[in-house]
Amino acid sequence: MTSTARSIREDAPPAPATAAPAFDAAKAQAFAGRMLGAINDAAFVLMTSVGHRTGLFAALAGISPCTAAALAAHTGLAERYVREWLAVMVTARAVTYAPDDTTYHLPAEHAAFLTAGGPVNIAISTQFLGVVAGVEDEIVARFTDGKGTHYHHYGRFHAVMAEVSDEAVVSKLVDHILPLVPEMTGRLESGIDVIDAGCGAGKALLELARRFPRSRFTGFDLCPDAFAGTQDTARAEGITNLAFRAADLSGLDHFGACDLAFAFDAVHDQRDPARMLRAVRASLRPAGAFLMVDIGGSSHLERNLDHPVGSHLYMMSCMHCTPVSLGQGGPGLGAMWGVELAERMLGEAGFGKVAISRLPHDIVNAYFVARP
Repeated sequence: MTSTARSIREDAPPAPATAAPAFDAAKAQAFAGRMLGAINDAAFVLMTSVGHRTGLFAALAGISPCTAAALAAHTGLAERYVREWLAVMVTARAVTYAPDDTTYHLPAEHAAFLTAGGPVNIAISTQFLGVVAGVEDEIVARFTDGKGTHYHHYGRFHAVMAEVSDEAVVSKLVDHILPLVPEMTGRLESGIDVIDAGCGAGKALLELARRFPRSRFTGFDLCPDAFAGTQDTARAEGITNLAFRAADLSGLDHFGACDLAFAFDAVHDQRDPARMLRAVRASLRPAGAFLMVDIGGSSHLERNLDHPVGSHLYMMSCMHCTPVSLGQGGPGLGAMWGVELAERMLGEAGFGKVAISRLPHDIVNAYFVARP
């Protein structure tokens, strides 16, 4: 350092301390209000799950307005619990209450999103809160040791995923999802080989096996208990073109030659997602297609700020998807790995063309059609 530079540095006045920003009382109060609202909303979500599982919403939609005693009698449930549940629904503004005759009413506009037959039964997805809340202690410990969890920690997870899949995938599969690969309906009618990587309960394949008896369907999943019920159903119905295989998908290099491959919300929580995608690519015949359905968020946090269920998806990622992958020794991509990373990984796996679509019934997922 030159003497001139040293002199300038020594003679310079100290930099002024940065003033702390003034405490914004209004901002603090608004956030406190938001937190109280969040506590109430969490209570509403948990009780919505209870209402779905006990059949209370479906019953109330059918007989309301009614008293708590009438609803309890109609459902065969304990009136004291029904009355307390109704109080949550009323204070959450999901159900209206008439104090003069103590009757409760579920508006048709609300029932449309809480029971079967509407545009989408959101009550099904509220069950995830109870499922992941049961592993809170495990996740708190994982924050310290950085390890992962395993599927057996999650109790009803497979059952809830099967319900969600029924709503978002199985019921829309033939009329809305398959047309994303225009030629495949005709080919399924003629007879082709189809795999589902990470099939879960396997109900999508069961639906297709029923519809397209000339085609052959194989589902692969790490957990045999996930598809056991569907396997039994297929046997009972005498369906012979459907098979299931318990396998670590990240340990396979080939699923067997196929013309159509599916993966429904299954890639991001694998032990080795890149290897799984390469195995799918290696399995596809030249005219085949891979239809991958996965979370449709962005790989960039700042682009997910206005996602309609962004906080929920990141919560599920932190409580389930990321730790399940880490528990297998995987990279922990997380549910919000994003369409940008998904498209890049498909390219790296050897897919030459990827088309990404969104469907009106599904605000959560993106639909990728990848071809060799």
